Amino acid sequence: MTLKAAKPEEHESKFHELLQKQVRSEFNASQQYIALAVWFDKTDLPRLAAHFYKQALEERNHGMMIVRFLMDNDISVHIPAVDEVRNEFNEARELVALALEQEREVTREIELLARTARAEDDYIGEQFMQWFLKEQVEEVSQMSTLLTVVDRANGNLFEVENFLAREQVGDDGADSSAPEAAGGAL
Repeated sequence: MTLKAAKPEEHESKFHELLQKQVRSEFNASQQYIALAVWFDKTDLPRLAAHFYKQALEERNHGMMIVRFLMDNDISVHIPAVDEVRNEFNEARELVALALEQEREVTREIELLARTARAEDDYIGEQFMQWFLKEQVEEVSQMSTLLTVVDRANGNLFEVENFLAREQVGDDGADSSAPEAAGGAL
């Protein structure tokens, strides 16, 4: 008996199409966070740099979680190119404000994904999106807090560095309820 590999589905639903677009969005966010981290790194602000390097890995992992979900559900996956990222900034506040707006945009995308899965009666897809909804609450909250701290520091970025050194901002990346990432989380 010869086994034939099942042919992956081609975008059978709007939800699956939006998931493909979300992979790109997560990878774009990852690349932008790398650019922010490098800016902080070259400005000798190691805590801020580390924070954004970590964020870059987290966004990459989110994209790979979606890739794993698509593969596990026999849906064809297309790894997208990423958009150009912003590299030039005048002050630290610009970077954190950009990160906050980026997280708000991703939250809108995740909400649309959850609504679309529900509207299509895709219960598996809707359940998959629940973790991402919870994650986005945390992401927006942490960037909002960081922007508040930057504003309160009134230009003294060493105060922001001290804040990051003593406070836990975001999770530690060890959420046992997180979906599996293709290739494993980094």
